[in-house]
Amino acid sequence: MDLLLYIIVRSVVALLQALPISWVARLGRVGGAVAYWIDGRHRRVALRNLAMCFGNEESPDTIRNLAQENFRRVGESYATAIKTAVMTWDELRPHVEVSGAESLLPRDGEPNTQGRIVAIGHFGNFELYARLARFAPMYTPATTYRGLRQESLNELMQSMRERSGCLFFERRSEGPALRLAIRRKRLLLGLLADQHEGRGGLRLPFFGHECSTSAAPAVFARRYDCPLHIAICYRIGLARWRIEVSSEIPTREDGHDRTSEDIMNDVNRAFEVAVRRDPANWFWVHNRWKIKKRPQ
Repeated sequence: MDLLLYIIVRSVVALLQALPISWVARLGRVGGAVAYWIDGRHRRVALRNLAMCFGNEESPDTIRNLAQENFRRVGESYATAIKTAVMTWDELRPHVEVSGAESLLPRDGEPNTQGRIVAIGHFGNFELYARLARFAPMYTPATTYRGLRQESLNELMQSMRERSGCLFFERRSEGPALRLAIRRKRLLLGLLADQHEGRGGLRLPFFGHECSTSAAPAVFARRYDCPLHIAICYRIGLARWRIEVSSEIPTREDGHDRTSEDIMNDVNRAFEVAVRRDPANWFWVHNRWKIKKRPQ
């Protein structure tokens, strides 16, 4: 069964990478539209999340339309991520804009090994974050990922991702390697911070509702004395995106370290602004607000 799944996925990948990116985007949107109707579990999650955040502001019809467009966007993002993974920067240039990248450049007197931490989320074609180092070539781009259960599919995914020159560290097994790299290299380290973090996460508000939030961007920024930024990938048209990089998020105040809670509250608020700017652009199919079970 695993071999059959690998053959199917590899064939789909080969097809998408052979087509023009605009065709890939349209196919992805069609696939997302179909998924809305056949994937009841994720449809219910998206509708519940949207109603929780916008139910007091928007009508049920608007919520449903947002969910449908969100599925189309998710389909477009996944399909185009497969295509953009094998595109050169010259090929990508007409499709990607970047603003604020100058804030990533080193400051005067900064150590040669000091990197940058970038809090990122599932906005637009989020695989494009790996291309940010194009605008700050003194850094080595890096990020973490969670490996797939099927080894062959995981290898296929990583072989596509690594063509960007980005270093990838498996969250559960390669923590020591990441810590060594951040001490020795000038990394531009992107850390996803918009997913449910489980029991170990910080309990912080997002859209007025408490959720488990990863402290990783704050922890890494303070521990390794790295400036912290936020990057958002906006879809600005069919197969067109703009990545916006924020100025530094303060990690110290009045000569003292800020708490992880305060720093990640800033990140959550920035993510909320980005979601409100284009609600269909975020990953609503993820169960961000899992209910905390009460002890028996």
